[in-house]
Amino acid sequence: MATRPAPAQARPLTSLGAGRAMFHGKHQPGITEGLQARGHLIAFDLAAGAGRREAAALLRRWSATAERLMAGEPAAHDDTDVARDAGPSSLTITFGFGHDFFTRTGLEKQRPAALDPLPDFSSDRLDKARSNGDLWVQIGADDALVAFHALRAIQKDAGAAARVRWQMNGFNRSPGATARPMTARNLMGQIDGTRNPKPTDPDFDKRIFVPASGEPAWMANGSYAVVRRIRMLLDDWEKLTVTAQEGVIGRRKSDGAPLSGGTETTEMDLEKADDQGTYIVPGNAHARITRPDQNGGAAMLRRPFSYHDGLDTDGTPDAGLLFVCWQADPLRGFVPVQRKLDRGDALSKFIRHETSGLFAVPGGAARGEYVGQRLLEG
Repeated sequence: MATRPAPAQARPLTSLGAGRAMFHGKHQPGITEGLQARGHLIAFDLAAGAGRREAAALLRRWSATAERLMAGEPAAHDDTDVARDAGPSSLTITFGFGHDFFTRTGLEKQRPAALDPLPDFSSDRLDKARSNGDLWVQIGADDALVAFHALRAIQKDAGAAARVRWQMNGFNRSPGATARPMTARNLMGQIDGTRNPKPTDPDFDKRIFVPASGEPAWMANGSYAVVRRIRMLLDDWEKLTVTAQEGVIGRRKSDGAPLSGGTETTEMDLEKADDQGTYIVPGNAHARITRPDQNGGAAMLRRPFSYHDGLDTDGTPDAGLLFVCWQADPLRGFVPVQRKLDRGDALSKFIRHETSGLFAVPGGAARGEYVGQRLLEG
């Protein structure tokens, strides 16, 4: 007599799928968490005739969906089943408001001064249709299907209240792909993010988040995100020798250590010179120019994704960095650094800034609240 096969035993989620970020909290998710393997950035404009009431209803829907999806649960209505078999996979969903959102909702008096449009930079070649937006959503996860599932849910939730203005897809190295945790590499092959502020730094919150007593009050514990699509001219970059690439950046390609010596985390010696008196770290090296102590202490938390959107007709890769940086005030964080880069960064001839956005990202929602409630119902 044949025996019946034993029922399949439920297998626990792997560490990758089991990771979970919390939706409710002092700050929104997706800011201080580690880099995620897959990301989507999407901006919306409010539909004609939609105002404060419609925006509040939309943020309420979006917040409810984000809370469910980040917990590994399906969307409340018409779930697509794309992520049916997956765990939360460290999914984060983050919401922000653009400059024109406040005009469209009649909330101009609540618009932060820090949200004034960014100045023009000489390296900009901006596509206005893929820049800015009334509402911005950042989605990140360690699984591509989980991230896409969230993207579709957010898009469907927009309904008639808002239309997509632009959308971009990005990626990073998958967690666990290296023998030990490492600082990320970008598509130029360089270690990228060595000097990022760390949550353990005593002045981290002061640099990255609006204080609880800050203005406007609805931005308490929030932050400002600068979003830039930076195309890397990889064909030109890859023609350089490794030594030349290291001179452009100011760090060794192999391990991210400064050219002045040491390891990745060794303080860069900007005064060290060779026998001819030439600086070891070139005067126009990217790492030299971007140092906070060379920019009045300006600091920002860089949390980017790489992107690759295929090849141009001549075979040139459309690839680079979806640059996302966080700061308490972009006029003291991003702007002074970018102005200095504009004046003589060796890296500038190998990159092109093609899109730009600046968004006010309010603090996290308490239980029973939705993101932006203090603005929209205050």
